[in-house]
Amino acid sequence: MAVSDEYLQFVMDQLQGIGPLRAQKAFGQAVVFCDGVPFGYVIDDVLYFKVDEANKSDYDEAGVMAWVTSDKNGIGRSYAVPADVLENRDVLKAWAEKAVAVASRRAAGKRRSKTQPWARADAEDGAAEL
Repeated sequence: MAVSDEYLQFVMDQLQGIGPLRAQKAFGQAVVFCDGVPFGYVIDDVLYFKVDEANKSDYDEAGVMAWVTSDKNGIGRSYAVPADVLENRDVLKAWAEKAVAVASRRAAGKRRSKTQPWARADAEDGAAEL
C-alpha cells in the first residue's frame, strides 16, 4: 500500500512549527525532513519517528512497538506515532523535536570514508536511511 497524498498532507500540517519541513516520496513511502534531517517516515499511512535511548520511554509508555530493525543496543530505530499524539499538535511537536534530535545525533555520528568519500553521501541527505 502506498502513502496517500491526503494523509501525508495531514502529517505535514500537524508538524508545522517545528522547523523547515519537506517530505520526499519513494518506493511507496515518504521520508519527512526537518531542516534537511530525515526524522520520520510515513508507511502505509502510518507516521513513524526515529527513536533512541533519549525518547524511547515515550513510546514504551504509550505501548508502541518498534518498526523495522533494532540497532546494536536492541533499541528499535523507528516507532509508530500513536494516534492521540498525532492529533495533539503540542504533544506531536515535542515528540517530533525529540525525533529530530535523535536523527541529528545519528547523522553527526556518520562520517564519510577517507578512501571512499562517496560512500556516505546518500546517508547524509537521508536517502540511505530508508
